[in-house]
Amino acid sequence: MMAGASLAAGLVALPGTGAARNVVAYNPGVEAGTVVISARQRSLFLVMGNGTAIRYPVAVPKSGKEWSGYAHIDGKYVNPDWVPPTVVKRDHPELPDFIRGGSPHNPMGVRALTLDRNQVAIHGTTHKMRASVGTAASYGCIRMLNEDVVDLYERVNVGTTVVMMP
Repeated sequence: MMAGASLAAGLVALPGTGAARNVVAYNPGVEAGTVVISARQRSLFLVMGNGTAIRYPVAVPKSGKEWSGYAHIDGKYVNPDWVPPTVVKRDHPELPDFIRGGSPHNPMGVRALTLDRNQVAIHGTTHKMRASVGTAASYGCIRMLNEDVVDLYERVNVGTTVVMMP
């Protein structure tokens, strides 16, 4: 994409941006450091202030699992273990009851930012599930490419406000 080319919702890509994530013009009316997730755009924005944000592609909750409103990051984890939530286990009984962090089969990927909502996190993904990024595929979580969740993990703190928009 050429610098200055228009994106959805009036966003403009700025020069010198990476392929997986872009610095975009963005003025959502929230303070710098806020994470804004647009389910419609399948994007997570880390508001930088000065009218810009870092845009990351994400997978958002699938139909019937959506949520909106405010949350806060209440934990940060490197190579988190995973226990499938009850609703996931009910739909996929073939899943193991526990997957150790660092396993290539762990759907949390290499980092997780848990939210103060029932069993919801912003997290990485497995190699097999990378193709789901950009779709509505999760049970409520926000799924990112591992390289992007590592970048976001380094930029946010426990307590960071997260806003989920339809």
